[in-house]
Amino acid sequence: MSLDYTTLELLRQSHPAWRLLRSDHAALIASFLQRVFIGPNQRVMAQADLAESLEDELFALRQQLGADAFPKPAIQYLNDWAAAERGWLRKFYRQGSDEPCFDLTPATEKAIAWLATLAERSFVGTESRLLTLFELLKQMSEGSERDPQTRIAELNRRRADIDAEIARIEGGDLPLLDDTALRDRFQQFISMARELLTDFREVEHNFRGLDRRVRERIALWDGAKGTLLEEIMGERDAIADSDQGRSFRAFWDFLMSSSRQEELTTLLQRVLALPPIIELKPDSRTRRVHYDWLEAGEHTQRTVAQLSLQLRRFLDDQAWLENRRIMDILHSIEARVLALRENPAATAGVAMTIAETSADIELPMERPLHTPAMTAVISTALLESGDDTVDASALYSQVVIDRARMAHHIRHSLQDRSQITLREVCELQPLQHGLAELVAYLQLADGTFKSMVDEDTTDVIVWQTSDLDGRERSRQARLPRVIFVK
Repeated sequence: MSLDYTTLELLRQSHPAWRLLRSDHAALIASFLQRVFIGPNQRVMAQADLAESLEDELFALRQQLGADAFPKPAIQYLNDWAAAERGWLRKFYRQGSDEPCFDLTPATEKAIAWLATLAERSFVGTESRLLTLFELLKQMSEGSERDPQTRIAELNRRRADIDAEIARIEGGDLPLLDDTALRDRFQQFISMARELLTDFREVEHNFRGLDRRVRERIALWDGAKGTLLEEIMGERDAIADSDQGRSFRAFWDFLMSSSRQEELTTLLQRVLALPPIIELKPDSRTRRVHYDWLEAGEHTQRTVAQLSLQLRRFLDDQAWLENRRIMDILHSIEARVLALRENPAATAGVAMTIAETSADIELPMERPLHTPAMTAVISTALLESGDDTVDASALYSQVVIDRARMAHHIRHSLQDRSQITLREVCELQPLQHGLAELVAYLQLADGTFKSMVDEDTTDVIVWQTSDLDGRERSRQARLPRVIFVK
């Protein structure tokens, strides 16, 4: 992008990140959103939780700056930040819920990331970045080489270098990275790990923008439905085959490998135990940064799946043919909404009126009759002392089935396979509460997870239980094979 005057002036007036930096409350907005969203890698927050957290933040600032500082309530600030003319938060409703939720926009995350670079750094590493650039150039050069002999010669050269290094190590020459090199590479790792989390939110934003453009095309379409479907399906395929789609799919396949996750965990534990790295006092979340990547990627995957499902439902609306009049009215409303979005000033007055769908009729006999007040009768009986020898052990022997732990166990088991039976799940993690826990697994198969039942195959699930006298006994249940599917 060319940074000429016209481009920068347009960005200054329209880009949400620049508007955030120009805001009078930029310090409050950036610090609060960084602490709530970016720090803990929180993707979505309910309105009630976010408003409560902001209210606590405002209370602390009023104690410090005076009662007149930030006079508006927290919910009003959140709605202002999510307004279209600012665009610092995205306010939406989840599927099947009437409670508003908030998410950070990519522009806001970019502004906060830029503010973090303004702080003075005690150590600025350059070697690791140069090595990274050099390695990227080598990968591009070798990966695009079409001559087999040239590639074989390069591989032979690398093999000779590896053999020479092995010989040096066997001879007692063991080169190690010094403390400066370790700190340099660790800072580069932290920077790239944070940038990767930021990219996930931008990828999700791009998918949402594409879905919105497709919906606009549907709302304004007046031709044949077959032609519309052909164009939309072609554009959906173009997303998956685009550079961004293929890169995200390759990243997801790499990260979903259980061997890669174990390797990342082992490497992080070894690196974070090095004395030079301990001196840097890294964030505690660094130890599980690959799980943050996995969680962010999974959230993006779920978003794309939900958008595809909503779009399919939108296209399957048979009322488009059954009642053309109703659909024409809906299309006129959608077209009006899109026109108002391009001209926010037009929404200052009444944008549209809709007549009542039915008459408000109140019949005389529908009014409630007089109901005499009930007079409470207070008993004057004396309280008698009860028996204090009641066995209260039953209050402490309640069995609680942790369905969240069971669901996490099923998801973990499906990471490296496409399906798993209920018997295999119980073998990997034996039942602790017997039949009650087995019933909970069946409830998860019916509602939470996608599952299949093979009526022709019978599985035997065995668990251990204790009698009243403390002896261990084996129990078993026979049931049709239940299969959890990824």
